Amino acid sequence: MEHQTSNVQVIPADKAKIMKIWKVAGILAAITIVEFIIAFTVPAGGAKSFVFIALTIWKAFYIVSEFMHLGHEKKSLIMSILLPLLFVIFLIFILMVQGASILEVLH
Repeated sequence: MEHQTSNVQVIPADKAKIMKIWKVAGILAAITIVEFIIAFTVPAGGAKSFVFIALTIWKAFYIVSEFMHLGHEKKSLIMSILLPLLFVIFLIFILMVQGASILEVLH
């Protein structure tokens, strides 16, 4: 039986890509740590909710930007995704405020 050799080439790891992955993981871990610190130290209230929402949006933007590769796309594509999302968030906020006002008037 004859021994055959293959032409498989091993490409060394790209250290720049590996460092970028660790950087992204570090940033997301840091934001999560801040969220946990706030969750266990700050008393409940409007400011705590606002900070949680802001940090969650920041994390979501970073995840979409890096892992879904939208951070390197054209601005028109980013705006076509971001503007409807902001409209929906604004609509939910307005509905919550109006609902609270109606509930206050009824009771």
